[in-house]
Amino acid sequence: MSSIFRGKFALILKIIILAGVTAILSLLAQSAVASGEIAIGAFLVIAIVALNFTYFTKISIPLKFFVPGILFFIAFVIAPIIFTVLMSTYNYQTGNYIAKDAAIEQVLIRGVEPDANQTTFDLVSGKADNGSEAILVSDIANQKFFISTADELTILDASQLSINEYGVATTAPGFTELSADELAKSDAYTKVRYKYFDGYYIVIEGQGVGAVFRQSLAYDSKSDTMKNLQTGEVYIDNKRGNFVLEGSPEEMLTPGWRAPIWFENYTKLVTDSRVRTPLIKVFIWTVIFASLTVLSTFAFGLLLAIALNRKMRGRRIYRSILILPYAMPSIMSILIWAGMFNTEFGAINNLLNTDIAWFSSPNFARAAVLLVNLWLGFPYFYLICSGSLQAIPSELQEAAAIDGANPRQVFRSITLPLLLQILSPLLIASFAFNFNNFNLIYLLTGGGPRNTLDGEIAGATDILISYTYQIAFGRNILDFGLASAISVLIFFLVASISFYGLRKSKVMETFG
Repeated sequence: MSSIFRGKFALILKIIILAGVTAILSLLAQSAVASGEIAIGAFLVIAIVALNFTYFTKISIPLKFFVPGILFFIAFVIAPIIFTVLMSTYNYQTGNYIAKDAAIEQVLIRGVEPDANQTTFDLVSGKADNGSEAILVSDIANQKFFISTADELTILDASQLSINEYGVATTAPGFTELSADELAKSDAYTKVRYKYFDGYYIVIEGQGVGAVFRQSLAYDSKSDTMKNLQTGEVYIDNKRGNFVLEGSPEEMLTPGWRAPIWFENYTKLVTDSRVRTPLIKVFIWTVIFASLTVLSTFAFGLLLAIALNRKMRGRRIYRSILILPYAMPSIMSILIWAGMFNTEFGAINNLLNTDIAWFSSPNFARAAVLLVNLWLGFPYFYLICSGSLQAIPSELQEAAAIDGANPRQVFRSITLPLLLQILSPLLIASFAFNFNNFNLIYLLTGGGPRNTLDGEIAGATDILISYTYQIAFGRNILDFGLASAISVLIFFLVASISFYGLRKSKVMETFG
């Protein structure tokens, strides 16, 4: 069987696979470059070169296994981290989503004003003799008629026109009306600014209706400013992603654009009380939540593991029952628990004969979160503690018993230190996981309760990751830049805590 994957067949198979991968990556690279994503395109080109060089040259065999892993690691780990760090240095928020060129275009589109009388006309859409988009306009109030294109306006004599019972011209020399089907197939007519008098133009606002506007803003690319054509006011780039009125920076044009503000989002975490105060509260609760979760799940799992470590009837059945919460999808378990904690019809209040508003009171909501996480987490620690207890040499416990130690002393002096030595990396990993346990908070309490009337973003059960989600997606003003800064902070906090914990765990290796 192994001979099939050698020789010419293996070479042909390798060529086919690499050709397919190269073709796909090449198409993706072209698409990325066409969309202006030069960095992504460059990475894909490097990936193509690396893969073909690795598998078509006689270099070390381990590298043939490492290269795909390295590429995936860069694409799905390193790149998102870099992107998040970059986002944290921008004013990436509501009103400042798009690039500057797109923002300028939108400002100019919005920078129009109607004439003093807010004049509207009846019109017919069609084509001029030269083939350009045109409208046949009927000024019924003044009994005037004309054909207008983007570049030219032609006054018409009423005697040359066909006028319906409503006083609207329907046909004219040099004008061909389009059918309803032709208009439905093209939106070009609604995008044209048709020429009018005194610097004004006509735009189609509905079927058979046009309105008169004029451009009130103009962009000067040399000075990078916006100018009000009527008042002469100048709007300058404030270097923060907005055009603001010169001398009155609080008055700005919308929309803005993404602009680098460097470390402002990070300084805001410290200097802005509206961000700093809830962030500190959320951080404290996050540490408490992760710590209590690890301690409670470890203690309960260890207790059950010790209880079932002895020979007893039905032990296999008990073990099977205890791992059921672990086998069930956590999302379903959380949603079921959310229903059980319901104030009006929840099973918990019905069993206790109470009317506790679990998700309306901060303390009860936090208790509910910890209880549900205990239910979800103890099977994991039960399994690893069961395995670890069996790995501890029984001779140590027997020797301690011979020396006169009681079961408590044996557990405190021998069993527990050895367990901590074995499980310390897993305890640290569990802490890091619960530090970012978004699913539980989001599905069970949504981070609440929170006082939305006072504009509070952070809820009583929000942890750092759910608080970040609220900043990025959970309110009217979405701030991806600030959320990215908090994400970077979370990354360094978890990394630091994990690193410190792993270093301290080395002390346990020499314990006893």
